[in-house]
Amino acid sequence: MYNHEPQDYSCPFCAVAAGQESESVYTVADDVVLRDDLVIGFVSSHWWPRNPGHVILIPRDHYENIYDLPDNYGAEIFKASRRIALALKTAYGCEGVSTRQHNEPAGYQEVWHFHKHVFPRYSGDQLYTRTAERFLTTPSQRRPYAEKLKAALANLK
Repeated sequence: MYNHEPQDYSCPFCAVAAGQESESVYTVADDVVLRDDLVIGFVSSHWWPRNPGHVILIPRDHYENIYDLPDNYGAEIFKASRRIALALKTAYGCEGVSTRQHNEPAGYQEVWHFHKHVFPRYSGDQLYTRTAERFLTTPSQRRPYAEKLKAALANLK
């Protein structure tokens, strides 16, 4: 009912969930920091200058937005966002954490697969006032962030 995905849409997050790498998908296997039965978390390929290494959480199965997402996936994504937030604090030494999630074009949804951003935050980082400055990173730029997060997640109880 509230869907905007084009009929011939090739979902990049479904490719991530399937472990597929290609030139049209920026995320690589090394970016993945969390994988369980319902949720996958990976270091985002696009960064804001003062918030490097933020994580995107997705359901393994394809649901376009929050309106379609089953409750059990929502609960698991919330649990995963808490784990990622704790890992960000340990791995990056950030001063805080923010989450956000977008739905439909007017809500600034750009990928037609439900996803939740978990950002490391720092005093004065201006994350919400400087959104136009995000940039594409390389796998080699993301790798150290993913490695730190994997280590921090392994140490969480």
